[in-house]
Amino acid sequence: MLISHHKTVTVEYTLSDDAGSILDASKGREPLMYIHGTNGLIPGFEAALEGKSPKDSFSFTLEPKDGYGEYNNSLIFTLPKERFSEIEDLREGLQFAVNGPQGAMVMTVKNVGEKDVTLDGNHPLAGYNLHFQVEVLEVRDATKEEIEESLHNTGCGCSTDSPDDGYGCGCSSPGQSDQGCKGCSDH
Repeated sequence: MLISHHKTVTVEYTLSDDAGSILDASKGREPLMYIHGTNGLIPGFEAALEGKSPKDSFSFTLEPKDGYGEYNNSLIFTLPKERFSEIEDLREGLQFAVNGPQGAMVMTVKNVGEKDVTLDGNHPLAGYNLHFQVEVLEVRDATKEEIEESLHNTGCGCSTDSPDDGYGCGCSSPGQSDQGCKGCSDH
Protein backbone atom coordinates (compact mmCIF):
# COMPACT_ATOMS: atom_id res chain seq x y z
CA MET A 1 0.00 0.00 0.00
CA LEU A 2 1.34 3.45 -0.90
CA ILE A 3 1.32 6.51 1.34
CA SER A 4 -1.52 8.76 0.24
CA HIS A 5 -4.36 10.86 1.64
CA HIS A 6 -5.93 9.44 4.82
CA LYS A 7 -3.51 6.56 5.26
CA THR A 8 -2.15 5.82 8.73
CA VAL A 9 1.62 5.87 8.36
CA THR A 10 4.25 4.62 10.81
CA VAL A 11 7.90 5.60 10.30
CA GLU A 12 11.25 5.63 12.06
CA TYR A 13 13.20 8.84 11.48
CA THR A 14 16.35 10.71 12.33
CA LEU A 15 16.55 14.49 11.99
CA SER A 16 19.90 16.25 11.73
CA ASP A 17 21.20 19.73 10.96
CA ASP A 18 23.64 20.89 8.26
CA ALA A 19 26.61 19.89 10.44
CA GLY A 20 25.25 16.35 10.84
CA SER A 21 24.31 16.75 14.50
CA ILE A 22 21.25 14.69 15.39
CA LEU A 23 18.43 16.95 16.54
CA ASP A 24 15.79 14.29 17.05
CA ALA A 25 15.19 10.60 16.35
CA SER A 26 12.44 8.10 16.97
CA LYS A 27 14.90 5.35 17.99
CA GLY A 28 14.40 4.47 21.63
CA ARG A 29 10.85 5.85 21.55
CA GLU A 30 7.66 4.98 19.77
CA PRO A 31 7.92 5.27 15.98
CA LEU A 32 6.14 8.29 14.50
CA MET A 33 2.56 7.49 13.51
CA TYR A 34 0.42 10.04 11.69
CA ILE A 35 -2.54 10.34 9.34
CA HIS A 36 -1.29 11.46 5.92
CA GLY A 37 -3.00 14.54 4.51
CA THR A 38 -4.41 16.01 7.72
CA ASN A 39 -1.70 18.67 8.18
CA GLY A 40 -0.33 17.06 11.32
CA LEU A 41 3.27 17.35 10.10
CA ILE A 42 5.43 19.99 8.52
CA PRO A 43 4.44 20.28 4.84
CA GLY A 44 7.71 19.13 3.31
CA PHE A 45 7.82 15.98 5.44
CA GLU A 46 4.44 14.76 4.19
CA ALA A 47 5.32 15.70 0.61
CA ALA A 48 8.54 13.65 0.79
CA LEU A 49 6.61 10.58 2.01
CA GLU A 50 3.82 10.76 -0.57
CA GLY A 51 3.81 7.60 -2.70
CA LYS A 52 6.29 5.66 -0.53
CA SER A 53 5.54 2.15 0.74
CA PRO A 54 6.52 -0.06 3.70
CA LYS A 55 10.21 -0.96 3.84
CA ASP A 56 11.19 2.15 1.83
CA SER A 57 14.23 3.78 3.42
CA PHE A 58 15.41 7.15 2.13
CA SER A 59 16.88 10.55 2.96
CA PHE A 60 15.70 14.04 2.10
CA THR A 61 16.45 17.63 3.03
CA LEU A 62 13.89 20.34 3.66
CA GLU A 63 14.70 24.01 3.29
CA PRO A 64 13.20 26.34 5.92
CA LYS A 65 10.21 27.23 3.72
CA ASP A 66 9.18 23.56 3.67
CA GLY A 67 10.01 22.99 7.34
CA TYR A 68 9.45 25.47 10.14
CA GLY A 69 9.78 28.62 8.05
CA GLU A 70 12.36 31.35 7.91
CA TYR A 71 13.41 33.03 11.14
CA ASN A 72 11.12 36.04 11.63
CA ASN A 73 12.48 38.92 13.73
CA SER A 74 8.96 40.35 14.12
CA LEU A 75 8.23 37.40 16.45
CA ILE A 76 10.68 38.73 19.08
CA PHE A 77 8.93 40.61 21.86
CA THR A 78 10.18 42.48 24.91
CA LEU A 79 7.68 42.88 27.72
CA PRO A 80 7.87 44.30 31.24
CA LYS A 81 9.01 41.64 33.72
CA GLU A 82 6.06 42.46 35.98
CA ARG A 83 3.73 40.81 33.42
CA PHE A 84 5.33 37.47 34.36
CA SER A 85 4.82 37.71 38.13
CA GLU A 86 2.72 34.52 38.18
CA ILE A 87 5.54 32.41 36.71
CA GLU A 88 7.62 31.08 39.61
CA ASP A 89 10.62 29.82 37.66
CA LEU A 90 11.02 32.43 34.93
CA ARG A 91 14.29 31.62 33.10
CA GLU A 92 15.89 31.48 29.67
CA GLY A 93 14.67 28.51 27.65
CA LEU A 94 11.29 28.27 29.39
CA GLN A 95 8.49 27.71 26.88
CA PHE A 96 4.80 28.37 27.30
CA ALA A 97 1.72 28.68 25.12
CA VAL A 98 -0.05 31.98 24.59
CA ASN A 99 -3.20 32.76 22.65
CA GLY A 100 -2.60 35.16 19.80
CA PRO A 101 -4.64 36.49 16.90
CA GLN A 102 -3.90 33.34 14.87
CA GLY A 103 -4.47 30.87 17.71
CA ALA A 104 -2.12 29.23 20.19
CA MET A 105 1.56 30.06 19.86
CA VAL A 106 4.54 28.78 21.80
CA MET A 107 6.89 31.42 23.15
CA THR A 108 10.44 30.77 24.31
CA VAL A 109 12.03 33.02 26.94
CA LYS A 110 15.25 34.30 25.37
CA ASN A 111 16.38 36.71 28.08
CA VAL A 112 15.29 37.66 31.58
CA GLY A 113 16.53 41.12 32.41
CA GLU A 114 16.15 43.20 35.52
CA LYS A 115 13.03 44.97 34.18
CA ASP A 116 12.19 43.23 30.87
CA VAL A 117 11.70 39.75 29.45
CA THR A 118 12.49 38.95 25.80
CA LEU A 119 10.34 36.30 24.14
CA ASP A 120 10.78 34.52 20.82
CA GLY A 121 7.73 33.19 18.95
CA ASN A 122 9.78 31.46 16.26
CA HIS A 123 9.91 27.69 16.17
CA PRO A 124 13.34 26.61 17.52
CA LEU A 125 14.16 25.19 14.08
CA ALA A 126 12.96 28.17 12.06
CA GLY A 127 15.57 29.10 9.47
CA TYR A 128 17.27 25.68 9.53
CA ASN A 129 17.69 23.12 6.78
CA LEU A 130 16.30 19.82 8.06
CA HIS A 131 17.97 16.56 7.01
CA PHE A 132 15.82 13.47 7.48
CA GLN A 133 16.58 9.77 7.24
CA VAL A 134 13.28 7.86 7.16
CA GLU A 135 12.20 4.23 7.07
CA VAL A 136 8.54 3.48 6.36
CA LEU A 137 7.36 0.72 8.70
CA GLU A 138 3.64 0.50 7.99
CA VAL A 139 0.95 2.02 5.77
CA ARG A 140 -2.73 1.20 6.21
CA ASP A 141 -6.13 2.77 5.71
CA ALA A 142 -6.96 5.17 8.53
CA THR A 143 -10.17 4.58 10.43
CA LYS A 144 -12.85 7.25 10.43
CA GLU A 145 -12.13 7.84 14.13
CA GLU A 146 -8.38 8.28 13.52
CA ILE A 147 -9.04 10.81 10.76
CA GLU A 148 -11.46 12.81 12.89
CA GLU A 149 -9.09 12.80 15.86
CA SER A 150 -6.17 13.85 13.68
CA LEU A 151 -8.14 16.73 12.15
CA HIS A 152 -9.10 18.02 15.61
CA ASN A 153 -5.82 17.41 17.44
CA THR A 154 -3.07 19.78 16.37
CA GLY A 155 -1.01 19.46 19.52
CA CYS A 156 -0.04 22.21 21.91
CA GLY A 157 3.03 23.45 20.17
CA CYS A 158 6.07 21.93 21.80
CA SER A 159 7.86 18.64 21.90
CA THR A 160 8.20 16.37 24.87
CA ASP A 161 11.66 15.14 24.05
CA SER A 162 13.42 17.78 22.02
CA PRO A 163 13.33 21.34 20.84
CA ASP A 164 4.99 19.82 17.99
CA ASP A 165 7.49 18.84 18.82
CA GLY A 166 4.01 19.94 18.67
CA TYR A 167 4.13 23.29 16.87
CA GLY A 168 1.23 21.65 15.22
CA CYS A 169 3.11 18.88 16.85
CA GLY A 170 6.67 18.87 15.57
CA CYS A 171 9.25 21.08 17.32
CA SER A 172 12.27 19.16 16.27
CA SER A 173 10.28 16.06 15.70
CA PRO A 174 8.33 16.13 12.50
CA GLY A 175 4.93 15.30 13.83
CA GLN A 176 2.33 14.17 16.22
CA SER A 177 4.27 11.48 18.00
CA ASP A 178 5.16 14.02 20.66
CA GLN A 179 1.66 15.07 21.60
CA GLY A 180 1.24 15.68 25.27
CA CYS A 181 3.72 18.45 25.68
CA LYS A 182 4.82 18.32 29.34
CA GLY A 183 3.24 21.72 29.86
CA CYS A 184 5.40 23.44 27.25
CA SER A 185 8.38 23.68 29.56
CA ASP A 186 11.94 23.78 28.41
CA HIS A 187 13.36 20.63 26.85
